[in-house]
Amino acid sequence: MSGVLSFFGAPVVMLARTVRASTREGVPWRETVAQVHALGGRSVWLVMSGMAFFGAVLVTIANEQAKKLIGNVAVLGPAYFEMLVRELGPAVSALLTAARAGASHSAELSTMSVNEQMEALEMSAGDPYADLVAPRVLAGVVGVPLLCTLGTVAATLSAAGVASWVFDIDGRAFMDARYVDGWDLLVAALKAVGCGLYIPLAAAVAGLKARGGAEAVGQATTEGVVAASLGCLLIDLTVSLAFQFVRL
Repeated sequence: MSGVLSFFGAPVVMLARTVRASTREGVPWRETVAQVHALGGRSVWLVMSGMAFFGAVLVTIANEQAKKLIGNVAVLGPAYFEMLVRELGPAVSALLTAARAGASHSAELSTMSVNEQMEALEMSAGDPYADLVAPRVLAGVVGVPLLCTLGTVAATLSAAGVASWVFDIDGRAFMDARYVDGWDLLVAALKAVGCGLYIPLAAAVAGLKARGGAEAVGQATTEGVVAASLGCLLIDLTVSLAFQFVRL
């Protein structure tokens, strides 16, 4: 029970400390811009290529199911696009980002902790929460929604291309937004922003508590990725359930 409370409560405590420290000390905007560039530049190709393969696989599966039920997979195109925009695009893109950015943040912060650079920063009148955590959190809030958007676009184009070139059907059906409304866009945005906030917080929790040597760095990196990925799945489920009740 204590482990569950720690898993969910530690990022909340980390956020509260980061906000308090940032309010008091300010946020280093140059470092924030650097973190946004690092997050986007290091993750964009992983997210876009991963989502492109994901879109192609989904269309292939949909085609097999359509042959058994309705005979034409193009009929499923608008529903597929809605599902991709609202559910799969943000969730899978965030998971791919969690794997890349979560590992990077955890490794960087845990290395600094192990090498006693945190203590050196504090002795120099710095604050680890304002100087290190806050820029990564802001970068996540800005960068992850952009990556989710690019990932959704990549999956959509991949689905349309595979449908047209492989199955010889109208691929434009998989770009049909007739079922997409404002609620779907709001759900997608909340999931992307929530995951963007949670990923660096989970990584910071794992990284800042690391003590020891190289083994501690590896353990912190693993914990950061696992916590960030599970958190993204939980955010995806929570937002989806909440909007199901709202729309009843």
